[in-house]
Amino acid sequence: MILVEKILGNLRDADWHKRSHEATVDYLALEQWEAPKNRLRKASEGGTELAISLPRSEHLHNDDVLYYDEASNTIIAARIALKEVMVIELEGLETLSPQEILRVCFELGHGLGNQHWPSVIKGSTVYVPLSVDQKVMASVMKTHAFEGVKSHFAPGEEIAAKLDAREVRMLFAGADATPHHHHDHGHGHGDHHHH
Repeated sequence: MILVEKILGNLRDADWHKRSHEATVDYLALEQWEAPKNRLRKASEGGTELAISLPRSEHLHNDDVLYYDEASNTIIAARIALKEVMVIELEGLETLSPQEILRVCFELGHGLGNQHWPSVIKGSTVYVPLSVDQKVMASVMKTHAFEGVKSHFAPGEEIAAKLDAREVRMLFAGADATPHHHHDHGHGHGDHHHH
C-alpha cells in the first residue's frame, strides 16, 4: 500500500514528460466521479494499492504523478476520462433589460433543473457536464432558444483546469452524488441551533 499525500507533478511537465519516456508508467484509472475526491483507495492497473489522501482543496487531474519509484524506474500516474462539458455563455444577456435577464436565467435554471443536470456557474458562464448524449443536450438548448445565450461543448479536462476543487466536485461528482456531498462544507455555523 502506497500512501499519496501530495501530487509530485504532471506528465505534461517537461521533466516528468522526459522521465516518462525512460520509465514504466503505470496508471491509476479513475472514473469521472472518483476524480474530485481527495481521499481514495484503489489499485493501479499494474496492481499497486494506493491510498490517496490529499489536502481538502486539492483533487486529481489527468496525468498527475502520484508516485515514482527510482529503483524500478516506475511512475504511477492518474488517468481520468472526464466527460465533455456543455459551456453556456451568458455574456450576451448584458444587452437585455434586467427583467429579461432574470427571465432567461430563471428559464435556463428551470430547463437544466428539469433534466436534473448538475451545473456550476462561474462569472457569466455556466458549466454542465454531459450526463446524456450531446445531441440531446443540444436539442434541449435549442427547444428553449434562450435569447442571448450561446452554448458549445468543451473537453472536461480543459474546464476542470479553470475551476477550483469544490466546483470540480460539484460538476463531476454526479455519478455518486448523494445530496449530503453538497453542503458538507457548512457544518460549523449551523451547530448552535441544537442546544
